[in-house]
Amino acid sequence: MDAAGCLGCRERDQRIAALEKRVAELEAQLRQLLGRNASNSSLPPSCNPPHAPKPTTKPKTGRKPGGQKGHPPQPRPRLPADQVDVVKHLRPDTCEQCHEPLPTEAGPDDPPPLWHQVIELPPVLVHVTEYQGHARTCRCCGHVTQARIPAAVRGHGLGPRLTAAISALTGLFHVSKRDAQRIVTMLFGAPIAVGTVTAAEQEMRAALDAPYTEAQEACANAAVNHVDETSWKLGKQLIWLWTAASSVCTFFLIHPRRSAAALAAVFRTAFAGITITDRWVVYNQLPVYKRQLCWAHLIRDFQAVYETRGAGQAIGGELLCFAEDVFTLWYRVRDGTLKRSSFRQTINEQRPWLRALLAKGQGCGCAKTAALCGNLLKWEPSLWTFARVEGVEPTNNAAERALRKAVLWRKRSFGCKSEAGCRFVERMLTVGKTLQQHQRPVLTYLVDCLVAHRKGRPAPQLLTA
Repeated sequence: MDAAGCLGCRERDQRIAALEKRVAELEAQLRQLLGRNASNSSLPPSCNPPHAPKPTTKPKTGRKPGGQKGHPPQPRPRLPADQVDVVKHLRPDTCEQCHEPLPTEAGPDDPPPLWHQVIELPPVLVHVTEYQGHARTCRCCGHVTQARIPAAVRGHGLGPRLTAAISALTGLFHVSKRDAQRIVTMLFGAPIAVGTVTAAEQEMRAALDAPYTEAQEACANAAVNHVDETSWKLGKQLIWLWTAASSVCTFFLIHPRRSAAALAAVFRTAFAGITITDRWVVYNQLPVYKRQLCWAHLIRDFQAVYETRGAGQAIGGELLCFAEDVFTLWYRVRDGTLKRSSFRQTINEQRPWLRALLAKGQGCGCAKTAALCGNLLKWEPSLWTFARVEGVEPTNNAAERALRKAVLWRKRSFGCKSEAGCRFVERMLTVGKTLQQHQRPVLTYLVDCLVAHRKGRPAPQLLTA
């Protein structure tokens, strides 16, 4: 019997072929792993390896840094009269030309005075109120009567404005508790302990319970939500910080899981609007026509496929060129030089070609390319929701930007040490970002919430009509 007909030889050849294929796949995975950078994966630019391509930089203009000649001035705004504590009048005594005495009062033809405001901090910023419960002895019976300090007064060692300021330092500017204690002691002249900072945070958390629920309901009723998640820490436990960003508000939730249960907890009820997401498997439960896949993530995936140097490289190159064409047209829609109906018509004409390209990539023999193309074929209608529906963006940048400051906070503080700390984080992020979104004063709102909380009244509305 010849070698070709030997059963053992055929099994050997099949095993060798399978092993060679497996080695090729592992080598390709290793190349991809070594070649991962911010342009072809979710790695941030700060984690780029030394061999990563340098980020694109704008060509030098040759101009000096700073304000350029002819740019419009941006003077400091003049504070209104009710915010000015002292006005110093500088009046000329004699005429600078003929040296005759000048009247003290302005005449009808005199121009308005020049002005210049100097802003300064007073030596002591805090206002301290001491309550003293005095005692008196009765002259008739000798009984000593002691005045009681009200329980509402004894319940708080800090006023609502200072409590709100401490919460803003840690919850909005992400200052550590110890540094917040130092700032309040050094700048405000109020000697407090680190534990006082924690107590202020928890009172603020309780005061924001109702506004937090209001924001969650508003996101659940919004037409479009950008949804994303990032890792967080509870002690040494890995947990997840979720966000839902809409035109109405921005909502944050810390959840133990990166799962479907966590996504359901974000909205509490079934969300009927359109959700813009990446391709994380949890989002696959969303209806295909109610979802928009993030093209920024897709472009990085296309770049990764293009850099495989295998059978899928040509597919990746065509997908990258197609994405560039799509965004060239989309920028015209956004700046008003192209109608959305014309853009949608062009996309509909290109969709059969794209599906054929994805089908080709699915059978190209490259595992990474096949997986990507197969997934996009399944969710292909979700690529074009932004072309059909007004108000939908092609990327998830709104959620990415909302999470950015939270990520920096996590890197500095390593997350939270307690569940109560997590509740403070999600409420301060939600209220702070939403108020900023509507250009409302954050500190004033925090103070109002604390005053209402201490008096047992409903919190002021977070979202005004």
